[in-house]
Order: sequence, then C-alpha cells, then structure tokens
Amino acid sequence: MKIIILKSNLKEALSAVERAASENNNLPVLKNVLLKTYNNKIKIAATNLDLAVTKLTSGKIIEEGGITVPLSTFQSLVNNSDNERITVETEKNNLLFKTDNYTAKIQGVNQEEFPIIPRIESEENFIEMETPIFRDAVQKVLSAVQISEIRPEISGVLFDFQLTQLKLVSTDAFRLAQKTINNNQFKTNFKEGFKVIVPLKTITEAFRIFPDNQSIKIQLDPNQILFKNEDSEIISRLIDGEYPDYEQIIPKNIETETVLNREQLINAVKLASNFSGKTNDVKIKINDNKKVLEVYSANQYLGENNYLIPVKIKGDNFKEIAFNWRYFIDGLKIIDGENLVFGVNGENKPSIIKASDDPSYFYIVMPIKNV
Repeated sequence: MKIIILKSNLKEALSAVERAASENNNLPVLKNVLLKTYNNKIKIAATNLDLAVTKLTSGKIIEEGGITVPLSTFQSLVNNSDNERITVETEKNNLLFKTDNYTAKIQGVNQEEFPIIPRIESEENFIEMETPIFRDAVQKVLSAVQISEIRPEISGVLFDFQLTQLKLVSTDAFRLAQKTINNNQFKTNFKEGFKVIVPLKTITEAFRIFPDNQSIKIQLDPNQILFKNEDSEIISRLIDGEYPDYEQIIPKNIETETVLNREQLINAVKLASNFSGKTNDVKIKINDNKKVLEVYSANQYLGENNYLIPVKIKGDNFKEIAFNWRYFIDGLKIIDGENLVFGVNGENKPSIIKASDDPSYFYIVMPIKNV
C-alpha cells in the first residue's frame, strides 16, 4: 500500500474511530487501527468487538493494500506533523510515515489479523433522518442513562419505534427522559415496530462523529444496530434484556401545573445547591398566594437561602417537595425555550418538566423522600 493524504483528512478520520479501539491483553490487535484502500477511498477502522467505527476519507492511492498499526502511536505522529501532505506506505509488516522533513517506521500487524467488521444481516429496512434531528433527540436523553452491571438494560437508550414515531427513552430509576421524533421528520420502510436498547457508548459515538450536513441512516438486525452516512459507519451490539415499562412511570394526570421562566429556575437551583445537604437536596414549594414558587435549602453547618420565582399555576397547591438538585437541573438545562412547565403530583410521586411549547420532550424526576 502507498497513499498520499492530507493531514487534515487523516486527523479527522482517526478522531472519528479513536474511541472504538481498546486495550485487550488477550487480543492486542484491538488497540490498533486498520488502514486500507477501498473503492478508491482510504478506509480507517477500529473496533473493541462490541463496537466498530469505520471512516472513509480521500487521498491519492498509488498502490492498493492495507495494514494495522497501534492507533495511539500513529495518531500522535499525525497530530504532531508540521506538514499537511503525508505519505503512508507499507514495507512488509511495517508502516512508513513520511513528510518533506520527517520519516518514521511503525511496527504493524498484517491486516488479515484484524477482526472482521460485522455487517447487518439485511440492509433493506431503514430509518433515515437529518442528522441535526437525530443529534437533538440523543442530546435530550443522554443525561438519564446510567451504566449498571446489575441492570444492564438501563445502560443504554431505548429506541421504541412505532411506525408513526420513534421514541428515544432513557432512565436510571431516579429520572426518565423521553424525546419523540414524529414521522414527518424521518423516512422509513419498516413495516412493523420494534424496541431495541442501544449501548450508551454507541449512541454517544453516533452523536459525536456524524456531521450535521448529511443525513443519517439507521438499520438493524436482531443483535446489532448500524448508524451510517456517506462516509462513516458505526455498528454495535445491542443490549440484551427487557427495558423497564417506562410508560407506567409517566404521570397520566397533573395535580399542580406551574409555568415559569426556565433561566430563573436554573439560577434558583444553582444557588440553592450551595446549601444542600448530603443528599444534594433542594426544596420547592408554592407560596400560599399561589403566585410564587419558592426554591430553598438549608445546611446546619453553612446556613440557608431561598429564591422566589413568579409562576402561573393551575390546580392544587403543594407542600414542600425535595429533589436531588443535580438530577433536577439536568432536566432544566435541556429544555428549549424561555418558559417551562413544571408538573407535580405530590411529594412522593414523579414530577415532570417539559417545554411550554414543545410536547415532543419531557423529563421526569423522582422526589427525595423523608429529607
């Protein structure tokens, strides 16, 4: 193999695949990156066996071939090169890295020893949407995912496809986030619905590497999911297991619904967090006149504070409710718009946060009991 490639192209491709490589004493080749020529493009890939990322990039191909080399070493050479034009060629199982004023030889491994990147059983069925729509949906649910060895089914994002809509759902048992993508925002030829759990690392990489100027296509088989665009692919194992019945958690009715300014509530919670206790608790209540929401906290060693926010309220007044401020503010930050709706069903039932003008997203958070 011999290729001439721009540093910027090579740097971008290596950045796309870098997080798929892994240290594995039983299979050292997994810390390597695969470089090979493919359909007049340069193919760069890395895998940890659960997740594989492939990136196609442009360059001048002088001689076909391929090799696999340690990713960290190769990436360091690329990042620190002071030349934009790089020549890469193979010499037996070595890779020669050349610029106008620099030469290096990296010990490589024959490309045949690199794990085979798996394929989807059938690429007939797909969901396709603009990448900004996908990225927005992913961003809105990531904060509620929890990596759990005891409950691996909550270590990812649920894709609940129902023909006319795709729901992305995440939960860690203390909060739940749901974003709905309606069918006017995607194209599909699936004839029936499905539910699959996508690992957190996979969905994070899909969020990270796909640019906004291309659409993204999603395909799957019983055990794997594929995200791809014109020059990038992520294929990953799905999480095996039964996702919690999240619809049971969603409040069917709201006893007390308040509408208030989002930024004011964020500021209130941030200030109150300075006086929170060991459980990171902040307390919220509606004043007797039903015109003001009070956010406050107290700490016997530090002091106390309270913040008053004007609100519009429908329904019954509610007594003091305590929340973990970190969980609570995660939901506030992701809401779009100037105002939000904060719905409460008493001090021991889930509360809901949503935008006042966007029904496609909501965030549910459990109160802290007996604080």
